[in-house]
Amino acid sequence: MGDTPTPVRFYVHDDLTDDVRESHGAASHAFALARELMALVRRDTPRVTVLTLGEQLEALLAKGAHAPFAVAVGIGRAGERVARQLHARTGWFPVIRRVDLTREEDQRGGYAVVSPTGVPLAQQLRGVEAAASLAIVDDTIFSGITMRQVLETLPAATRARTHAFCLRCVEESLTALCALCPVTPGFAAPGRLLDEVSFINASGLVRRGSIRRTGLTPLAFFERPEWMEAWFPDRSEQVIDVCQRLNALLEPTGEPSLPATAS
Repeated sequence: MGDTPTPVRFYVHDDLTDDVRESHGAASHAFALARELMALVRRDTPRVTVLTLGEQLEALLAKGAHAPFAVAVGIGRAGERVARQLHARTGWFPVIRRVDLTREEDQRGGYAVVSPTGVPLAQQLRGVEAAASLAIVDDTIFSGITMRQVLETLPAATRARTHAFCLRCVEESLTALCALCPVTPGFAAPGRLLDEVSFINASGLVRRGSIRRTGLTPLAFFERPEWMEAWFPDRSEQVIDVCQRLNALLEPTGEPSLPATAS
């Protein structure tokens, strides 16, 4: 396992089951494998908790209503998707823009926040400083470095009328962000990063792109056995086997693919 700890509480957002059902059908072998994988993931209850989209949306909405924002910025495809899902229920975000930003391993044991398109973040954000009110939306706040980079790129006067949202987060990562602007999460997990609490998306177990590496091809989580052993210490080989078989159906060319629900 190396330096990868087994988290005391491990949260898995199930963005896989419905996606595979929609893309391959409820009677497909791919859907059967997706269900088998999620059953394996759930087997270590209560250490492992599977989160659903619906319960996270409901938890966020229960924290209070907002007047519509002049502009909402979604961080990456995931943040844009969450903004659209929230707007469909609330009408908060009539104007949604996406900034392309991702965390990438820098080959020195750390991470860099980069634009996968090569367009600088400040250029992608151009014009939002004039918005009367601004929302920044992401799916997950883990370490907080991506959200922090977006907020720190904005002028201080713009941050003063900005509110951030996410579906799920690690509670301790909110402290530094809340010094920049208010942040409303759906679900906030208490505990220290990695050793006490960790988050993943279930799709990341089988779809390449969850692990991005500077100058190298992206990986799925199953391609990092030391991580799988830490997350699923009593069944990592089983989980990896199911992930490999499902990946062969979802990404038969070996190239990363977008979930069917990503639009």
